[in-house]
Amino acid sequence: MFGLTFDKLLVIAVIAVFLLGPERLPHYAAQFGRLVKSLRRMAEDAKGRMREEMGPDFDEVDWKKLDPRQYDPRRIIREALLDDNDDGPAFPKAVEQEAPQTASAALQKLRETGQSAPFDSEAT
Repeated sequence: MFGLTFDKLLVIAVIAVFLLGPERLPHYAAQFGRLVKSLRRMAEDAKGRMREEMGPDFDEVDWKKLDPRQYDPRRIIREALLDDNDDGPAFPKAVEQEAPQTASAALQKLRETGQSAPFDSEAT
């Protein structure tokens, strides 16, 4: 939880003992325990309210699928492009072969054909 290991918790406890002193430490430890209990109770209440509002579908939801850490825009775009055409990319092979791979290749192709580079007079 939060990347806390036993070693880190022990260091935090030792620092707390020195900073708070033995007189105030039990009071703050009890307050911390009440805080943890209230946070657990709030989480359980929220879970219960969600279960009441969603009904029986709450247990059927795949929560891991909805985790925002699973979001990968490259995968989503790849799946969207390949969804319509299972044979391969959405673009024909001929177009892929003719399209230059870099901007310098595009300029070289323009020089070979004698054309000038495109220019936008309204651009800043």
